[in-house]
Amino acid sequence: MKTKLSILALAVITLFSWAFVGCNSPKPYRTCEGIIWSTTYHVTYASNALLDDSIRTVMQQVDHSVSAFNPRSIISAINRNDTSAVADTILRRVFEESIRINRFSHGAFDPTVGPLVDLWGFGPSNATHSDSIQAPSKAAIDSVLMLVGMADCELLSDGHVRKKHPGTQFNFSAIAKGYACDLVAAMLERNGVENYMVEIGGEINVKGESQMGQQWRVMIDAPIPSTDSIIHTGTAIIRLTDDGVATSGNYRNFHKTDVGTVGHTISPVTGHPVTTRVLSVTILAPDCITADALATACMVMPMDSARAMLNDIPEAAGLFVTTDSDGLWELHPTRGFPLLER
Repeated sequence: MKTKLSILALAVITLFSWAFVGCNSPKPYRTCEGIIWSTTYHVTYASNALLDDSIRTVMQQVDHSVSAFNPRSIISAINRNDTSAVADTILRRVFEESIRINRFSHGAFDPTVGPLVDLWGFGPSNATHSDSIQAPSKAAIDSVLMLVGMADCELLSDGHVRKKHPGTQFNFSAIAKGYACDLVAAMLERNGVENYMVEIGGEINVKGESQMGQQWRVMIDAPIPSTDSIIHTGTAIIRLTDDGVATSGNYRNFHKTDVGTVGHTISPVTGHPVTTRVLSVTILAPDCITADALATACMVMPMDSARAMLNDIPEAAGLFVTTDSDGLWELHPTRGFPLLER
């Protein structure tokens, strides 16, 4: 489905941030950055205390709980049908939100699509992400589809996960980074931080003001096909104060196969990478875990269905970036999406 994908593009979010501190700022703005889950993270926060170690600890806790790329994680143990594996509070929240968005999206968001993601070369067994793979056969896809279905899974009160099929596998890449942003933000607030921006792999949670004493300015990337996560060109800018933001698309994570170039958004219904004129979807929500899951769901769904779903969720809004017959980009904001700046 996502580690968040098609031959044409993804619009990940990046942010605008300035490196200096205003003369009258009561607390210095600090920056913590690095690499996790094969992507980058940047955290800017106003605090007298240095909280970088705590930021990294939170992300490590998420990794230990829900990363399918970590063989020692709880979810990896559940995928192996280890009966001693019990969900912690992180996995509980991720699992419950996954069930909620799965129902909202009529199955479009489905973390059990993991074996299909792996089959197409985007999962933990293909962590090197080779530029070229052979597309799986129809028989292979059909056999894996039998194991896909979040609705057939249940989190029991004792923390164990019940699966209809023992071969069902979970890959929470489409929601884990968003929740990691929320958990880092919560840790910062517990330590008295009122102004911050947390960005992990393009998912963002912001609060308060930037170093300029203004709303945080977030750039929405232009959907330019590339595997380089460093190069960014913007299509628009939005201003945020207390929001979670996530983007799903196809241009930062794709493979060349014998049947063409494919992105990592895999349909849990067809078993194939999604083909759509939607290049990317950016979702705004009260928290990043919701934004992250909805962004993936919207990339899998037809655009009209995705927009209708968002209209039924008052706290969420979206921006769809599409391409016309001439290859030109078109922006389609839903009701409630912030005013775009060019």
